[in-house]
Amino acid sequence: MRMVFGLVLLVGLGLAGFAVYMAQGFINQTQAELAAARASAAPNVPTKDIVIITRPINYGERLTPEDTALVTYPEIAIPEGAFFAFEELFPENNPAPRTILRPMEKHEPILAVKVTDPGEEAGVQSILSKGMRAFTIRVNVQSGVSGFLAPGDLVDVLWTGTSQNDDGERRSVTKLLRSSMKVIAIDQSIDPTRERARIAKTVTIEAEPVDVVSLAQAQSSGALSLSLVGANDNTVSDVIEIGQVELLGIEEREVVEVERARVCTIRTRRGAEVVEIPIPCRD
Repeated sequence: MRMVFGLVLLVGLGLAGFAVYMAQGFINQTQAELAAARASAAPNVPTKDIVIITRPINYGERLTPEDTALVTYPEIAIPEGAFFAFEELFPENNPAPRTILRPMEKHEPILAVKVTDPGEEAGVQSILSKGMRAFTIRVNVQSGVSGFLAPGDLVDVLWTGTSQNDDGERRSVTKLLRSSMKVIAIDQSIDPTRERARIAKTVTIEAEPVDVVSLAQAQSSGALSLSLVGANDNTVSDVIEIGQVELLGIEEREVVEVERARVCTIRTRRGAEVVEIPIPCRD
């Protein structure tokens, strides 16, 4: 009986092991088929290699090859101005290092607007757009938005002075000259990480040559002040001009001249007295 019981036990164990083996094979085959199905169903997204920064880096630092790496990016997500090879960022014909213009975080793509050309310093001329000029405006705590400005902000430029109307009358007015102009420097700094709420003496903005001429004339004939534009505000303001009359709500009264009736007289002397006698007017 013991031999029969042992034989039955061995046969049962063998059948159980075979069943486990077959089940494991079926599971592995099913998982492989599912993985293949997922791979075939995944969208084929075009990719491209771009250069990224490998450590947090601040304004004014030098960029070296040790600070960069090449990673694969979906083409649809590649930002404008990215570098696609180390040779583009560090050309062999110009081995001078680039300078950082804007702070970058680790693994952030390196863009052309965030670095200077090889060998250039981080000056105003390195961040000016093509065809644009730098114009400096004198400011104080009131006209400079109490120091709450930093490079990269957008501002409206207002002029306060005296103008002359068609009747030759001079009046004090404030006028919006230009809207949403980019600040590129505060005092002598173009560092966007500068401490805010620090009262500046000058603010430098980016402007077209024709705007530079207009602003120079406005600054010499009156006072310029700045108004900070919201970060997500892309509206363009119309030309606005406000004088004291509009500001105080004074209504200008029209002077009406009343024509007087014409009276014709003759003078006659009666003794020692001269008398005027009304007569009909003859026109």
